Formats: sequence, C-alpha cells, structure tokens
Amino acid sequence: MTRRLYLRPIAFADSPQSEEGDAIRLAGGMVYASRFALIVRENGSVVSRERVAAGEIAAALARLPDDLAAQAREQWGNLRSVHPSLQCGPRTIRLDQPQVMGILNLTPDSFSDGGQFLDKPEAANAHAAAMLEAGAAIVDVGGESTRPGAAAVWEGDELKRVVPAIERLAASGAAISIDSRRASVIEAALAAGAHLVNDVSALRHDPRSAELVARSGVPVVLMHAPGDADDLHADGRYADVVLDVFDWLAERRDAAIAAGIARDRIILDPGIGFGKSLADNLALLNALPLFHALGQPLLLGASRKRMIGALSREAPAHQRLGGSLLIAAKAMDAGVQMLRVHDVAETVQARDVWRGLRDAALTDFSQMPD
Repeated sequence: MTRRLYLRPIAFADSPQSEEGDAIRLAGGMVYASRFALIVRENGSVVSRERVAAGEIAAALARLPDDLAAQAREQWGNLRSVHPSLQCGPRTIRLDQPQVMGILNLTPDSFSDGGQFLDKPEAANAHAAAMLEAGAAIVDVGGESTRPGAAAVWEGDELKRVVPAIERLAASGAAISIDSRRASVIEAALAAGAHLVNDVSALRHDPRSAELVARSGVPVVLMHAPGDADDLHADGRYADVVLDVFDWLAERRDAAIAAGIARDRIILDPGIGFGKSLADNLALLNALPLFHALGQPLLLGASRKRMIGALSREAPAHQRLGGSLLIAAKAMDAGVQMLRVHDVAETVQARDVWRGLRDAALTDFSQMPD
C-alpha cells in the first residue's frame, strides 16, 4: 500500500498581522498562508482531508502515523523555506519576489509569435532589448516549438537559431536561459553565455543532459509533461491531476539530485498546457501554492496559452493579454517566483502594482491587535 501526504495552503492573508501572527511566509516571498489542508492519498485515491490553522500544525502532525508525519514535517519545512538568489553571470535574480522571464522564440511555428524573429537578428535583438528595458530579469531563448503537433527540429537548425542570439545577448550583460531539451544545444548555449537551462522534458529527452547540467552548475527548470521525451503532450491521463503532477515533479527533482545537480539549482514548472485538458490546467492553477511543499522555486508558463482562448470566445493568441495578466496575478498570489511571458512590459507593470499592494499591507499597523 502506497500512502502519501500533501500539505496544501488553502487560506491566505495580506500580512501576518492581519492574522495576529497565525500565518507563515510562503516560500520566503510576499505571500502569507494561514490555513492548510492535510490530504492523505492511498494507492492513488484521496482517503482523508483535514483543515488545519498554522498554529495547529504541530499538534496535527503529532497525531499522524510515523510515515505520514515524516512527509508532513518535510513539506511544512519546505513551505517555509527561503530560496537563495540565482546568480546569472553578473546579474543576481532575487527569489523573494516575483520575477519576469521574457520569451524570445527563434522558431517558424511557435503558437504565438512563430516566425517573427527567426532569421531576423535585428528584430530579435530589438525585441530582447525591449524586454530587458521593460524589466525582464531573464530572457528565455528557444529554437524549437513545443506546441502540440509541432514538427521535430533538426539539432543543427536549433543550434543555428539560438547560439548567435545568445552570444549577442551575453555581450549586452543580460541573464539568459536556454529553452532546449538537447544536450548538444544546451552545451553550446552555455558556452555562448547562457546561465540557466529550461528543459520542458525535465532532463528526460537526452540522457546526457543531467550530467551536463550537474557539471556546469547552472540552475535548471524541470517542467511536467506526461508524454515521453518524443511526444510530451501524449498520455495525459490522471487520477488526480494536481497530486499526480506533484508526485511526478518530486520524482524528477529527486532524479536530478541523484544525477549530481545541487538542490538549490532546481526550479519546478507544473507544465500548463502540456498534455492537460482545460479542466486540468484550471485545477493546477488553483492549486499552485501546494507545489511550494516540494521545496523548490516555481516557474509558471501560461502566457497566451490555448486555455485562455478556450475561456474567452476562442480569442487568438495575440488577443490573450487580459487572460495572461490575470493568470500572472493568480501565480503571484500563490507565491510563484518566476513568470515566463510574452508581454513583458504589461506583466512587469502588473507585478509592480501587486508588490505595492503587498508592501502597503505589511506596513498597515491598523491590523495589529490592541
């Protein structure tokens, strides 16, 4: 019998004083959680769920059987962990507040901006510069579309697309991520000046990737996708999408650590839109705070995705700004540390207003008890 416990934050406060201190700072960020669900699953089925206030956690854990108590203690510690900053060359990316990762697609067929920057170095340079000027902390450079049904890209073509762009960005002092699942492309991108690896296959596509990332010491994003390394969108069948994705990410995190990747170099992404229905995506977005219990920084990439069109009269990709910003705000309210987006200026503005509201709540001493 397999028993697993999940400690999911379910109630939040603008500040700890609004709960008279009975709230925790979630993942070292600007979000405070005051109530939690202790969920137990046996053989894939949820068998119990208990609501617990922050101040009652110790007593609740003491009532659990030893195997579940050990899991709960680890997750309770993870929820309160403070993540160190990412060092990307000369740039330091703090993870105590939401950061914006701007997308630079050098592809002919990406779902939103395919073809806009492929073989157009001046346009790509201008777009990257605009994102950085608007406040992007990192530019994510990709040369292969991973939308459903996209054709596979020859490794040589991917290298020709991304390496020159990364070299130009590196010369400007930007923090750069390489969005690739091929070890040869990752290696060339790092040599050209990239600082972070964003692998949508979670290091499964190429058996050499994990060793390469471990040796380089750079941070890596591990994203959930249900399919194998060749068709990431296949096999999207779940008993409970939230808990299944949680378990899958835990397994990939542990595999990365076993391969020699330092735990503080691992970032996790629930993979919105990859092998998931609209209902699956919505469930994951509503459950984002749970994923802090894995103990890693979180990245969310939902910008302009199909689910937004499905909820807004089939709006095309270039008309999904409003939905993208709402999802970004949802992620910030959940304590997500990094937002991967197309619309950098608008997202940074939303983030800055969000942060202003949070800062004001922290200094609102009228909420303090007498």
